Amino acid sequence: MVDNPPPPVIAVTGSSGYIGSRLLQRLENVESIAKLIAIDIKPLPMPFHNIDAYRLDLTQPIGQVFHKHKISTVVHLAFDMRAGRTAQESLAIDKKNIASLENVLMACHTFSVQHLIYTSSHTVYGAHPDNHVPITEDTKLKPLQGFQYAQTKAASEFLLRSFAHENPAIGITILRSSMVLGPAAVNYVSKGFQKPFLLRVLGYDPPLQVIHEDDLTAILMRFSMDPKPGIFNVAGDGYLNYTRFAKILEKPLIPLPSIIAYPLTELAWKLGIQKDSPSIGLNLIRYPIILSTEKLKQETGFKFSYTSEEAVASYIAGV
Repeated sequence: MVDNPPPPVIAVTGSSGYIGSRLLQRLENVESIAKLIAIDIKPLPMPFHNIDAYRLDLTQPIGQVFHKHKISTVVHLAFDMRAGRTAQESLAIDKKNIASLENVLMACHTFSVQHLIYTSSHTVYGAHPDNHVPITEDTKLKPLQGFQYAQTKAASEFLLRSFAHENPAIGITILRSSMVLGPAAVNYVSKGFQKPFLLRVLGYDPPLQVIHEDDLTAILMRFSMDPKPGIFNVAGDGYLNYTRFAKILEKPLIPLPSIIAYPLTELAWKLGIQKDSPSIGLNLIRYPIILSTEKLKQETGFKFSYTSEEAVASYIAGV
């Protein structure tokens, strides 16, 4: 006779953030969860029940929390998304993100956590002219050189895969997510759309994928309650071209040839006129990164509630 497993104790890092706080709202209503642990350097944005909140810097040891609560599952959402303007600043941000992940992994190893979920990004594949459409999970990672966010996410994945190899008893789930939007969107994507216009590289109109905040939250909840190790692409059904994307956002497009767009964007970045990314980021609106989500659907049975276009429209409705 097999004993029933004890009810899970789930910890969420980055719990005060855009997706972290939404995930806690969903999980706190699940009666089968023994306890929720919120870890963030910032306070929770709203009151919760059945949650122990800790304001902690993840670059510092966090083992005491894991030991006290006997955490079984960790959803690691904490990530500093800033892009450094100097090599020194970039290195400091990278070290912070990697050190945070290393501390979480150390705690998982030391205190016998059973499952870790990590949110990665579609940008780890890189926006390249020879990208396959769609991209599957076994595609080699080629993050754009100079695009800090993607490079750090790829480095984090390498660390996670090495950890999984050395700790086979701990299930590791990596979710490579497309852009996230919805009525409550507060992230680097939504901030980039608050400008009065959008730049377009002349001659290019790539397809884009978006996942609705509710779908991503539901996927995280699904893996939290029913652990399944592996790497999964995550993106809303369908896609919309960049020109259609701008039309829904009601943003005028400024078309520039690449020979002008790249140096102009780089200059604006260095002068601090625009704070989105250096010029290599233009590749994301030039070449497609379209994800296949067949693995996610086949192995979990998940059905998306919103298409990519519906996710963008819901963001506009929220704004």
